Amino acid sequence: MIRQILLVTLATGAAGFTAPVSTTLSSRGACAPPLPAFDSDNHDELRTIESSFDPLNLSSDHESTSNNNNGRAAAIAAAAMAMSHPLSASAAGPDWGIFEGRTGSLLHPVAMASMALFSLSTALLGFQWRRQRTMGDEISALKRTMPKLNGASSIEEALAVAQGEEEVDAGYVSSLRAALPIEAQVAELTRERKELASAGPRDKHFNQGSLLLFTGIAFAIEGPLNTYARAGKLFPGPHLYAGAGLVVLWALAASMVPAMQKGNDAARTVHIGANLAGMGLFVWQITSGIPILFKVIEFTKWP
Repeated sequence: MIRQILLVTLATGAAGFTAPVSTTLSSRGACAPPLPAFDSDNHDELRTIESSFDPLNLSSDHESTSNNNNGRAAAIAAAAMAMSHPLSASAAGPDWGIFEGRTGSLLHPVAMASMALFSLSTALLGFQWRRQRTMGDEISALKRTMPKLNGASSIEEALAVAQGEEEVDAGYVSSLRAALPIEAQVAELTRERKELASAGPRDKHFNQGSLLLFTGIAFAIEGPLNTYARAGKLFPGPHLYAGAGLVVLWALAASMVPAMQKGNDAARTVHIGANLAGMGLFVWQITSGIPILFKVIEFTKWP
């Protein structure tokens, strides 16, 4: 469309600066006075006078105009030929060297496959931190179901004291015995919570999530740039759409962190949901990217 507009503009400009020769000559001829009559004896002399009579140098103007018309026509033809070449021939830009070779082209799929595994590790750390955070409430709820120990440090100690009294409270003793499995469960949860706390999943989850956000966005941009450097255009499709959606979900999950630190459960739910949806898009991106990977290996060369 742009080439057609430019061609019409050039043609219109050339026509506007060119006056028709026939019109100029006819208008000048119409204003000239009629030639006097000559007899037949002077007929040859009349022809000589007519051929040589050119006071306004019209013959040279005609030649100059013809030459100008020929020059303009040649310029328009050259411009049309130049514009007729596809503009996309140079769309790929300069030679990017190793970046548009096989090494640079494989950088994106290798990095994204690594980040898929890294995402699983980060998600596991997140669930471990959630487990550590919620275990305190679970332990407290279990302790509330246990009978009072009357100063004893454990149920077994309280049971021994209750059974050694002169008047044994059978109901109390029975409740203590029923609470023995609960005490074991509380001890197991406490031990697990200490192990999680010593592993530090909270800080690890935050650090890995920040690194994943940075590298993920960086390589999500690097992939299309590499494609454009090699092919001169992008190829919209499931792989590109999944990658764009994944970046959006990463940003959404990261934006929930300040509210999560203030104890907002809704923000935690959105954070977890966005990351789980992102994992689904990651799987879609990998499956849709495998055929692209084969094409890259086929049409690129080392390095």
